[in-house]
Amino acid sequence: MKFTIEQIKAEHQKVKSGADFPKYIQAIKNLGVSKYTVYVANGNTQYFDTDNETANSGKKYDELSVSENLNLEHFKTRLKLHQQGGTDYLTFCNDCAENGVEGWKLDLNAMTCTYFDKGENDILIEQIPG
Repeated sequence: MKFTIEQIKAEHQKVKSGADFPKYIQAIKNLGVSKYTVYVANGNTQYFDTDNETANSGKKYDELSVSENLNLEHFKTRLKLHQQGGTDYLTFCNDCAENGVEGWKLDLNAMTCTYFDKGENDILIEQIPG
């Protein structure tokens, strides 16, 4: 494993809003993270290095109930607000849960973020600003 969860947490502490996200991605990519998946229900994040070894962050907050009903249009509105710095991380996770978003997968090589629903269907793919 090329990185530790502690190193990733240290980088994540620097993120105050969605506007700081591109810098965070570059920092953890430099640590050796190739991709990661965030699960909205409790914030657990599974990180992968280039050898496909994994490390889990563990639960980050009390369990959220993810809606069975996907509301993609409302989610896109909340996502845009978050990306502009209008909400903090926990608010964004609550927005995901309320709108049926189970989590998201980041590919740091392709620089994409793919949101998925409870059926693990890809529902939205975005390019990560470099």
